[in-house]
Amino acid sequence: MRLILVFKESLAKGNTLSELSRPKTNNTRTLDISPNMGEMVKPAELIEVKGAAKLTLADRRLFNVLLRHAFGPDLALEGRRFEIAVADLRETHESNDRLVQSIEALMTTVVTIQRPDGSTDRVQLLGWNNLSDPKRPRGNLKYSIPPELALLLKDSTVFAKLEMEVLRAFTSKYALALYEAVARRVRLKHIFTERFALEDFRELLGVEVDKLTTFGNLNQYAIKPAIMEVNALSDFTVTVVPEKTGRRVTGVIIGWGAKDIEGRKAAYAELQRPRVGRKARITGTVDDMLPPEVIE
Repeated sequence: MRLILVFKESLAKGNTLSELSRPKTNNTRTLDISPNMGEMVKPAELIEVKGAAKLTLADRRLFNVLLRHAFGPDLALEGRRFEIAVADLRETHESNDRLVQSIEALMTTVVTIQRPDGSTDRVQLLGWNNLSDPKRPRGNLKYSIPPELALLLKDSTVFAKLEMEVLRAFTSKYALALYEAVARRVRLKHIFTERFALEDFRELLGVEVDKLTTFGNLNQYAIKPAIMEVNALSDFTVTVVPEKTGRRVTGVIIGWGAKDIEGRKAAYAELQRPRVGRKARITGTVDDMLPPEVIE
C-alpha cells in the first residue's frame, strides 16, 4: 500500500507517468562501464525487448553469458567477433546438443527495441557463430553480435548491474526477467514504482501469448513465484499490485526498494544453500532441522 501512495503522491506533484518511468541518465555510455567482480552490465535496450517470450531460461542465461564476455567498447565495432571456451558455458548448458538449441533460438529470435525517438528496431540477438567439434576435449564458441544490434548499443546510457550468482540461482525465466527489469530501475532517485499495462507486463516477464491467459493463472504460476525468488535472492525487494478496470485486471504497479544490511545478508546466505528445499525455506513452510548456531 505504501508503494501505491508514493506513486500517487508523485503524480500529485505534477509528474506525468512518462516522467515517472523515464530513467535518469547521464553522459556515461553503458559500454564504458566497468562491472565489478561477479557482476555484468546489461544495456536497458536488451532488458525490455519485445518478441523474446519463446526464449527459455537456458536461452536467456546463455545470452547473458555471451553478452558479458563480449561487453565493452569493442562490442559496438562492426564486424567484431568474440570467442569463449565451451567450458565457460557449462553454467548454462550441460551438453553441446542443448547448447546448439539455445544458440539457434537466439539466432532465430527477432526482437523489437524502442528507440528514444519513437522508432522501432527489429533485430536478431545472435549473429554468425562457429562451435568446435564436440569430440574435442577443449572446444570454443566463436560468435558475433549482429552489427545492427551492436550499433544500437553504441550510444546506450541506461543499464542494469546484475549479479551473476543471482542470475544463476533463478529457476524460472519469469524471475530472471523480473530481476533484470527491477535492477534497471532500483538505482533511480525518488522513483519507487511504475505502472504497466497488463500486456506490457506479460511481455516484460516473457509470457507467451497463448500461455497463462487468465490473470489468476498468470499470478499463480508466473508473478508470485518470480516475486518469491527475486525477494529471496537479490539485494532489493519487489511488489506487484494488480489494477482493475471494473472486475478485470488491466494493469499492474511494480514497486521496489533496496534491502538493508540484514536483508542482504539473508539473501547471500540463501544463495549459498542448495536449491532443494528453497521454496519451503523462503515461504516459511518448513523448519530447519539443524540448530540455529549451525544454520548461521
